[in-house]
Amino acid sequence: MKQRRSKKLKRDLPPAAVNIDELYEQIIITDAGADNNVADISSPSLSSSPTTKNHNNHEKTEEQLKQLEESGMMESQIWPMFKQCARSWMDQTQKDEHSKLTMKKVTLVLLQLLRVRQARQAANVLYFLRDNFDHNREDDEEEEDDDEDKEELSRGGNHHTDSGHDKNHMFRIMLVKELFSLDEKYYSHVLQFLSSAFSVCFVTVHDDGSSFHSLKTILIKHVVGIGLWEYMPCRYRDLILSSGGGSTGRLVSGKVYQRQWEAYNRKKKSCIDGKDKENQNKEVEEESLHLARFLPQVIEYVFQKVLFVTKAENDKHTPHHNILQGIHILCDLMELFNLLLSHSGTRRYLRPYLASLLFSTRCLLSYEDWKNTHNSEKFILPATTLEVTRQLLVSLQRLECFAIEDVSSKPLSDDEMKKMYHERAHVLQKLCHKYHFEEMSDVVYAGVGMVCKEGFLRKCLERVEGVEVLVDLCHRLRLVDRETVERDFGMLGGELGTENATRSRVKRFLVQVLVYHHTIKPSEARRLRELPLYPNESLLWDSNWVGPMEGGQGGLSKVLPKMSLQFLSFSDYLLRCFKLLRLESAYEIRSDLVDVIWRMRPALRHGYAHDMGYGAGVDEDDELKKKRSMTEFHGWSRMGLELVDDDGVSPVRLIKVSPPKLGESIPAEVLAEFTIDLKRCGESIRREWDSIGEFDNLFLMGIDAASVNGGPTSMLEEMKGENKYGALADDMNFPKRYGIIAVRGCMVLEVRDEDGNVLSDPSYQPVKSDKPKDTIKRYFKVALDPAQYAADATGKGSLFGLKVYQTLNVVVRRHGKENNFKAVLETVRSLMTGEGSINRSIPRWLQPVLLGYGDPASASFQSKKMIHFAEITPGVTPPDAALDYGDTFVNESHLRSSFEGNVVVDGRKDCDESKPQTRLNYRIKIDCKNGESNIIATSYPFLPDVSGNPVPFTPVQVKAIRSGLSPGLTMIVGPPGTGKTDVAVQIISNLYHSFPSQRTVLITHSNAALNDLFEKVMARGDIDERYCLRLGFGERDLQMETQFDFTKTGRVNHILSRRLNLLEEVQLLSESLGISGSAERGPDGSPSYTCETAAYFYLHHIQKRIQIFNNQVENDHLTASIGELYPFGKYFNFSDSALAVLTLEEAKKSFERIQTIFDELAEYRPLELLRSQKQRIDYLLTKQVKIVAMTCTHAAIARSQLIQLGFQYDNIVMEEAGQMLDIETFVPLLLQSGEIESMSRLKRICLIGDHHQLPPIVKNKDFSIFSNFDQSLFARLIRLGVPTIELNMQGRSRADIAELYNWRYNNLGNLGHISTDNKFLSCNPGFVHTYQLINVNDFEGRGEYSPTPYFYQNIGEAEYAVALFQYMVLIGYPPERISILTTYNGQKGLIEDIVSQRCGNGTPLAGIRPQSISTVDKYQGQQNDYIILSLVRTKSVGHLRDIRRLIVTVSRARLGMYVLCRQSLFAQCHDLKRVIDQFIKKPTKLELVTGEDYNTQRKANEQIPSEKKFVIDDVTVLGSIVHKMQQQLIS
Repeated sequence: MKQRRSKKLKRDLPPAAVNIDELYEQIIITDAGADNNVADISSPSLSSSPTTKNHNNHEKTEEQLKQLEESGMMESQIWPMFKQCARSWMDQTQKDEHSKLTMKKVTLVLLQLLRVRQARQAANVLYFLRDNFDHNREDDEEEEDDDEDKEELSRGGNHHTDSGHDKNHMFRIMLVKELFSLDEKYYSHVLQFLSSAFSVCFVTVHDDGSSFHSLKTILIKHVVGIGLWEYMPCRYRDLILSSGGGSTGRLVSGKVYQRQWEAYNRKKKSCIDGKDKENQNKEVEEESLHLARFLPQVIEYVFQKVLFVTKAENDKHTPHHNILQGIHILCDLMELFNLLLSHSGTRRYLRPYLASLLFSTRCLLSYEDWKNTHNSEKFILPATTLEVTRQLLVSLQRLECFAIEDVSSKPLSDDEMKKMYHERAHVLQKLCHKYHFEEMSDVVYAGVGMVCKEGFLRKCLERVEGVEVLVDLCHRLRLVDRETVERDFGMLGGELGTENATRSRVKRFLVQVLVYHHTIKPSEARRLRELPLYPNESLLWDSNWVGPMEGGQGGLSKVLPKMSLQFLSFSDYLLRCFKLLRLESAYEIRSDLVDVIWRMRPALRHGYAHDMGYGAGVDEDDELKKKRSMTEFHGWSRMGLELVDDDGVSPVRLIKVSPPKLGESIPAEVLAEFTIDLKRCGESIRREWDSIGEFDNLFLMGIDAASVNGGPTSMLEEMKGENKYGALADDMNFPKRYGIIAVRGCMVLEVRDEDGNVLSDPSYQPVKSDKPKDTIKRYFKVALDPAQYAADATGKGSLFGLKVYQTLNVVVRRHGKENNFKAVLETVRSLMTGEGSINRSIPRWLQPVLLGYGDPASASFQSKKMIHFAEITPGVTPPDAALDYGDTFVNESHLRSSFEGNVVVDGRKDCDESKPQTRLNYRIKIDCKNGESNIIATSYPFLPDVSGNPVPFTPVQVKAIRSGLSPGLTMIVGPPGTGKTDVAVQIISNLYHSFPSQRTVLITHSNAALNDLFEKVMARGDIDERYCLRLGFGERDLQMETQFDFTKTGRVNHILSRRLNLLEEVQLLSESLGISGSAERGPDGSPSYTCETAAYFYLHHIQKRIQIFNNQVENDHLTASIGELYPFGKYFNFSDSALAVLTLEEAKKSFERIQTIFDELAEYRPLELLRSQKQRIDYLLTKQVKIVAMTCTHAAIARSQLIQLGFQYDNIVMEEAGQMLDIETFVPLLLQSGEIESMSRLKRICLIGDHHQLPPIVKNKDFSIFSNFDQSLFARLIRLGVPTIELNMQGRSRADIAELYNWRYNNLGNLGHISTDNKFLSCNPGFVHTYQLINVNDFEGRGEYSPTPYFYQNIGEAEYAVALFQYMVLIGYPPERISILTTYNGQKGLIEDIVSQRCGNGTPLAGIRPQSISTVDKYQGQQNDYIILSLVRTKSVGHLRDIRRLIVTVSRARLGMYVLCRQSLFAQCHDLKRVIDQFIKKPTKLELVTGEDYNTQRKANEQIPSEKKFVIDDVTVLGSIVHKMQQQLIS
């Protein structure tokens, strides 16, 4: 078996690279740089001198490795070689010196492979750490290639025997040990490896929920486990073991720590004594005990080299490059610690260990020293390194002091945190009173609240003259031992040093220790309240935080928050989301602002070029006014306008600054006004500016052409594809080049015209005027950001101070769909400040699952927790009761085929085939006993006059519907074409009918998907329109067969209209009974009744007559007929003959019809009492509607309003859950405030999506690569192991097209109609193949190109796509059944231009366009019969490398797909290999069938005579064919 695998390996790999020595020579990079030295490993020791190769060679090799990564060679060749070498090492039974040397080489190769990969890609590199090196498999498995092995592993497969598992575990232990035994110059790489490994464990677990359990065990249990405490100061460890370290719940924590410490010591003692020599895992245990040494060893190295020390010789003799190397190691170490402290499983032991070493205090003091010496001649530290260190330190301190209990992971409230610090302060006061009363009397007499304030305590401590008092206090508090002070600060023999410098540094160190331990840190919620929501110029062009789109953010990527699988608390979760949302929105805003300013072309006004100075004594306001007058704009932008300076002082006028609210430090409100003139704007642009309404966001910019550095580049130069500045949005020097000095955001409150009309009022109706005007001014009243204003007032926000608002001279608007960031950020911030409401809004059974803890299956409807919840919760079907499936089943046979087990329908075990199967509704009870399922179904009549459900659901879909009706969390994975939306619609309908008193909320990511879902819900016909409401800005796009719209206003108007119609019926009924006449109607003939009087009329007249009728009918001596007694014959226009044959059943049905009128009027009665439209809308939303639909973005915008209204709901169904950001899925769960502390009203949560398709859109790659921000909550829950129901039958695509993507899913098959329906069996007329990859060479010597950065186009593929579309239309294909897709917006625009030209006016195909020309990303969720796809790229694969995008791409077509691309490029991409290999089995030149048109009836599998086949060599051939066909059409 080994020989066969070796041959296969040699067949795929270069013959020269099959052993570790040769691989080592190819991969390991050696140079003389101190940061990248690789030791000579010819000897067993790694301490030999480094080899010498120049730095240029290092850079060249590094670039080669990156190219290998991009091309897929790293995955397809180098990585298999490495795995082969690792397997060879495992096969060696004797671990001699050569074997140890081999292991070191394997380790160094692994480190180098990891250097060119990011954390998310490291998961692929670390596959060998998850049972991937055993040969004990079946012969056929041995023949599988590495891709298949990895495929099995990614699905959770485990083919290894116990012995193989032990050997693999030993390999992992030895490998990690080798990593940790490397020389100090490798510390940075090893720490990066650990960060990547922990990211693999906690962030990038695979989509199917499989995780790296063995790696996780090694890293958590041994590297950051309780073994760290062996290197902790003994007195501090004893304190923790006895009392839990002074935290809340400390006694319980202390007992837990004691048990774990005793267990660790017993294991250690057993290994040392050798009592369990017969245990086959003894060697593994011995090795694992040594792994805990690594972090203390690195920390000790950092302490000696770079952290806070006072020995003079360290400063004099330490080379600067060694200090820099140490600082880089420290940054990597803090990055690792931040990651570990962010997870409860690793912070449990690490946080006490770091606290015992005073790690963050030492880092803080060292940073202050580095900052002070930054510009000194002795040592210059790069500014970027300083900023990285500062941000890492801030993050480390925040996580160290995070409000959570270490052992139980219980979140701590602000009061509990204050109590903990007050207890510490009280202990300090008692020690000061007992031992140092005279020196510390201020501390003794102060309240604990004052002692916990940093300013007061620092002042008191710095007042102490000697350091002996501080040393004694720290020693008694067990913060710092006397021996530690003597060792670190050179105080030997127990006597404190006498040098003033030494004593000063000692005092500074001890003061910082005491202050850090006792002072209360500001809460994160308070910090967020003081943070501006609108980005300013500093943040927008800070390359460290808001980097370029393609990534490459640099050092500060280390401190970006990570969206991992687990979170410490909801506060931690919201904080990470807020920071990333703010940064991502800043990047998008920067792109829009840059585009506007670039188009406006600011320049220095003519005549001012030499008048740049101002005389002494010039007024500052006049100076700013002159600056503004020096700037003019030579271009224009529809999204930006220059402000009008009405008062001659400032275009932006501050009109109100409200004082801060109680307990806050920023103004409550800051209002301003500004003016724009639309005289120069065209009518369409004028309408766009006039459409700006209340709560829209605008940006005010200050442009000073006099401050332009070197002048802006000409438009011609920037339009070149290869300009030196790169993408404008990514140019960090753009503000200097265009004179941007300030950016301030604002929210519109009111817009007025020159006549005082409020244009922002929705009820305003514009009046046309033919009178010409000299100006068309608009006056804006806006709310500025109070936090930004407070920062400007103190000089922190801008160097101009409050004068910055006088520099603003341009206003920029953004598209509404992209401008909702402020509302989302406000929502997240409000959740932070009112975090307690989360515990009331989200059910208790869901909270641990969302945070990533506990049993992932605990929220499933079949779990014990949910069964108990159903038993005690009203409005939830008990587990032993029947569920109402409604019209889920089209007939009885369908019902029986949907369940496994004994199915009994209406008491019958078998279906009666002799009777026709009529449509019925069913209630079903499933009883599982003794391993058998008994399904008991009871039918009830199907509603007449409704279409109902037309879909024969599969058994898996029925299972998903059952889960959606049951309480708990339902996760439905829907591959392309499997009917996700149909399942969602059925769940919604069943909830509506089964629980009529409950409200259901529908959430989607896009308006298009929401409209599609809402239309399908309404198309069923069994849900009353008056109970449905659509919120948001996309409700106008609903295409419904109804005269009513589903907006809030539309619903109110519909109800008022419906009320009038019903009152008219009441009036007619009253007149038919002779109670009222036509004279009582209104002057316009309107009915005289209201909802209130109609209720009295029903009570006194209708009910009375019905009761009399019933009493007469029940009389045994009745002689009259039913018709003679019937009281409403005149109202229903019954003739005498009709009354004569009237039956009692018909009479009772007419009574029900009358009662329905009055029941519906009773619901409308409150609308008569509510006079304003807003009150009626609010009532409708909170009291009447049962189904509320909105997008996830609108949910965030409207949350605060819904909470204020008291909005409540019981069920929530989310479609497209895989496309929503984590926070976008989380916020809709919090649209209600919760009823009581112990119970949430939310009962059912159904998430429907596909994590194998495109993730949420994150435009900046740094946030997706480093922060995992594009991870949806749906994908995160799947990765955590939450049970899912994966739909397994697709009915969209032909079977052969479905094979392009069904491999990505578990057993995805085809529905029956795929193999029987004629349209799937027939050919694509005019084409030889139903799908084909068409190789497109350079067109006129040109492949891909970029007119502007990231705007990729390919003229050859665009011409080919349009020509192919023309050919299809000319042979009869309906154009609406064809879509043209591409992977880039630039190509989309090019195709649209060519279609407009080829199918424009005067052409034979004038006015004919495909159904859609779109990008793949925008087309997700849509499909068409025929897809023409352009992949554009010819130099590199680009973002199609993401397999999820490829799955979306190939799953859009039902009947035919024709892909235009550069075959040689995409065929060598390893990530796309599985799909491209299927494509290239067919010819890569387009093959047509001559003489066929759209009506041709030919089966897809029929043989085509060779003489009828025509091969298209290139686009010119196809173009000539199309031209001839058009000429024939004309003639």
